[in-house]
Amino acid sequence: MLQMNNVSKVYQTEMVQTHALRDFNLHVNEGEFIAVTGPSGSGKTTFLNIAGMLEPFNEGEYLLDGVDVGRLNDNQRADLRNQKIGFIFQGFNLIPDLNLYENIEVPLRYRGIKANERKRRIEQCLEQVGLASRAKHIPQQLSGGQQQRVAIARALAGEPRFLLADEPTGNLDSLMARQVMELLEQINRDGATIVMVTHDSELARRAPRNIQVVDGQLADFTLYQGAQTIKTASGV
Repeated sequence: MLQMNNVSKVYQTEMVQTHALRDFNLHVNEGEFIAVTGPSGSGKTTFLNIAGMLEPFNEGEYLLDGVDVGRLNDNQRADLRNQKIGFIFQGFNLIPDLNLYENIEVPLRYRGIKANERKRRIEQCLEQVGLASRAKHIPQQLSGGQQQRVAIARALAGEPRFLLADEPTGNLDSLMARQVMELLEQINRDGATIVMVTHDSELARRAPRNIQVVDGQLADFTLYQGAQTIKTASGV
């Protein structure tokens, strides 16, 4: 479970103080698929970075599977992030000179996972995203949608409990975006908890739970069941 209670984040320069998050409250239960929407500059990416322990927060409480993140030092946060969280970025972040197998292998090597286990995970994840036959291709030989599938496979290979996706379809055309969304939906059905930031309202509505961030606060959320809205609330 991911739980934020009254989390605030302030960016300070010599002249300007910017409140990126203000008393932000959110509970994400195991197995949920949540789409996070909101205007540019609303705090969506800041929320995702804090959730992924990529940056600290100033006030409040953040619990990840019962661990109080605010009490951890840098090394402890890095260890928890490696154990619990997988990231999917808009820009794919693939290494251009490495083939698909090697791109997925890099973070597994960093974690000290043994060669046989790395091989098992990589082959399984490439199969899961439909790219098993292209393991020796380099990123530039793939379409944008296929590159995003590699990025998803790389995240899955770490066997995370939470997948955090920042505009995962932002660089894709509508057809490829739908295909990536279908893959994320299948991964969620297989048990992964997914939090996805998106500007695409059509894709957001496909997630069972939508939340909107405005001026650094959770403005409202909507639960969907298929195409039917079953609950809407504000200020939650």
